Amino acid sequence: MGTGLTDAPLIGITTSELRRPENAPPILHGEPPGTELALGLSYPSAVLQAGAIPVILAPLPDSRDAPILERLDGLLLSGGPDIHPHAYGQEPDPQLGVTEQRLDGWELALTRRALTSGLPVLGVCRGLQVLNVAAGGTLHQHLPDVVGEAINHRQSAPGSEPTHTVEVEPGTRLAELLGTGTADVNSFHHQAIDRLGEGIRVSARAPDSTIEAIDWVGGPSAAFALGVQWHLESLIAGRPEQLALLTALVDAARAARDRGARMAA
Repeated sequence: MGTGLTDAPLIGITTSELRRPENAPPILHGEPPGTELALGLSYPSAVLQAGAIPVILAPLPDSRDAPILERLDGLLLSGGPDIHPHAYGQEPDPQLGVTEQRLDGWELALTRRALTSGLPVLGVCRGLQVLNVAAGGTLHQHLPDVVGEAINHRQSAPGSEPTHTVEVEPGTRLAELLGTGTADVNSFHHQAIDRLGEGIRVSARAPDSTIEAIDWVGGPSAAFALGVQWHLESLIAGRPEQLALLTALVDAARAARDRGARMAA
C-alpha cells in the first residue's frame, strides 16, 4: 500500500448476519451467549489490502441516519442471509432461508441514504440484492426454480475457487474495471435479481442468464455504485481483476472525500 494508511479513506462494512444465543455454543470461562454480529474477516482484510481503513457497521437503528454516513468515505454491503420478501412486496417462498427483517430495514435505509448522498457503494452477493431492492427492484426467492440447476449457484468448493463464468456487458462500469468478455467467479447464493430497480442496469450475466453484476446509473454521473453476485473478497489472492473492484471503490471514496473537502473550503 506504499504510502500507508495515514490519509486512507474510511470504508464502512455492513454486518448482515446475526447469531442468536441459542445458536452460539458456550465458551469455557467466557460470558453467557448473547446475540452476536457475524462478519468474515475476509471483508476487512480485503478493504485494507485495497488501501482503505475498514469500519465495521453494527445494525443499530440510529446508525442508519445521515451522521454516520457523513463520517465515512465509502460503503461496502457485505454478503449474508436472505432478504425478507416483504421488503419488495412479496410473500415468502417455501425455500426462503432465515431472515432478519429489522436488519433488512436498517441496511436498505442505509443504502438509500448512501445513494442519495452520492457516497460510493459496492455490494457483494446479498449486497447486490440490497442495492437492487433499495432502488425498488425485486428478487427471485429460489433461483433453481427459475433457471434450473445446470449451474450450481451454491458451490461446495471453497470461496477461493471460481466455479463458473460470467459475461461482462460492454459499456458498463464493470467492463471498465474487468474488461469485456468472461470472468471466473465463485457462487454462494440461491436468490438473484428478478426485476431491476430504478436506475439499475445489468453489467454481467451467468451462462444461465442469472444477473451477476449491476451498475447504478440513477445518480450523478460521478457517483460510484455497483454490485456483484459473487464473493470477490475471497478471490483477490492472485486475481488482480477482483482486487480492482475494491480498489475502484477506494479510489471513488478518496475522490468523493476530496471533492467534499474542496467544496467545504
